[in-house]
Amino acid sequence: MIDLNINDESARLRAVVLGRADSNGPVPRLEDAYDPKSAEHIKAGTYPTDEDMTKEIEAVAAVFEKYDVTVYRPKLIKDYNQIFARDIAFVIEDKFIKANILEDRSKEIEALDHVISQIDPSKIIEFPEYAHIEGGDVMPWGDYIFVGTYYGSDYSSFITARTNMSAVKHLQELFPHKKVKSFNLRKSNTIADENALHLDCCFQPLGKGKAVIYKEGFLNEDEYEWLVNLFGKENCYHITKREMYDMNSNVFSISPDVVISEENFTRLNSWLREQGFTVEEVPYAEIAKQEGLLRCTTLPLIRD
Repeated sequence: MIDLNINDESARLRAVVLGRADSNGPVPRLEDAYDPKSAEHIKAGTYPTDEDMTKEIEAVAAVFEKYDVTVYRPKLIKDYNQIFARDIAFVIEDKFIKANILEDRSKEIEALDHVISQIDPSKIIEFPEYAHIEGGDVMPWGDYIFVGTYYGSDYSSFITARTNMSAVKHLQELFPHKKVKSFNLRKSNTIADENALHLDCCFQPLGKGKAVIYKEGFLNEDEYEWLVNLFGKENCYHITKREMYDMNSNVFSISPDVVISEENFTRLNSWLREQGFTVEEVPYAEIAKQEGLLRCTTLPLIRD
């Protein structure tokens, strides 16, 4: 059995699901792109290859091996994108919550049957269909659960709006002892650097009381200020629009003082080291072309 345990984003990682990129299928048609960044690369002819992305994911697998983390992989579905394990499910405390994901991607969760079958069935939760939610928008943090969403009445017109207020309410009912705090995120179907696809595209808490944040990803300034006050201004690393586009906030913590980061994030990686973190650098620039990075490709199951 897998005894799930996730209470925050940075406690020592013991078990994780890591996505795979070895059979993504042909380059999508432009009209089938799920986000503006993928569309940009489809148009430019720079959409990433399976071979390049597989190399990147295996570099992360090697880091997990170095830190003695148990790694589960989805079963292969031929010609199907299975990179972003975080989208399809997430764990809070000892509950495994299946996401209500875009219809075209519904097969992804089936490829985790060999993992899910090891979890106590009473701990597996599925939200009702009207409560849209994806793991990239959900961050347990001690007494809090941070949730990225979009408050606008035009929610349904954004393919980039993945978590709605019904899901936020549902989370609060599921975890009545937690404070569920929602954040209204900036969405764009067409301009990648104006789009915060998930909360982890503009914010992420780290160990040592630190956080990475992109102010313009938040539509409500008071919600951004609330986060900065919670962590303390001196503990918040502010990224630029270009760094947000390159996914600098989407790093991944193995423990309170070890972070996996992209090798090109020079400014961020220097700052992390100055703060006393060990930074495990990996190449992930090809995967970033699909508007996801390290946090998006991982689904933590057990942290100490």
